[in-house]
Amino acid sequence: MGRIALVTGGTRGIGRAISEAMKAEGYTVAASYAGNDDAANAFKDETGIPVYKFDVGDFDACTSTMATIESDLGPIEVLVNNAGITRDKPLHKMDRETWDAVVDTDLSSVFNTCRNVIDGMRERGFGRIINISSINGQKGQFGQTNYSAAKAGEIGFTKALALETAAKGITVNAIAPGYIGTEMVMAVPEKVLNEVIIPQIPVGRLGQPEDIARCVTFLASDDAGFITGSTLTANGGQYLD
Repeated sequence: MGRIALVTGGTRGIGRAISEAMKAEGYTVAASYAGNDDAANAFKDETGIPVYKFDVGDFDACTSTMATIESDLGPIEVLVNNAGITRDKPLHKMDRETWDAVVDTDLSSVFNTCRNVIDGMRERGFGRIINISSINGQKGQFGQTNYSAAKAGEIGFTKALALETAAKGITVNAIAPGYIGTEMVMAVPEKVLNEVIIPQIPVGRLGQPEDIARCVTFLASDDAGFITGSTLTANGGQYLD
């Protein structure tokens, strides 16, 4: 059995591609999801990857379910924080509930999950933590003060935790995807995709979930053991940082 990996938001979109790529690399993968039971069960049936339903924004839910995962599979050695949501509104129209929903799911979740694995990783002298941020956490985006703040926060969290854990054999890195061809992006009108979004991307295409999954498998591997505190931008050249 390979190393144990937990992928949050791991049953759909980018998360699904990450879960499948990790399994193909020999990891024993657990995938979390928030609420779509039908999609999660279909994913489990198709891939054979066990799924666990919990709210990553709830610390107690993370503690309880991650303990169950470790009881079922073994100690979590690779953590991929992929779960995230958007609730877009300009700040002058945004209420506190909309702010909190995104910050809790996209940023506080990273504390919640990392806090529940960090002691074990330190004791074992090994760990890989990979946080999926966003291009919009680097450059900002209209209508996304909540999302951009959360995703920028992930990058700062990554750098700080990398410094705290480097001597313990743990690496902590972030990936900042650009526009990826997920359900959400493909729901954008074709005219907008072709005339507004894709022309901003120098490579001339949307990214694919598999592009991000390959970044994750590299950062999780022994080959990446000298890389920590870094942000890997995977955006087709749209934003250079």
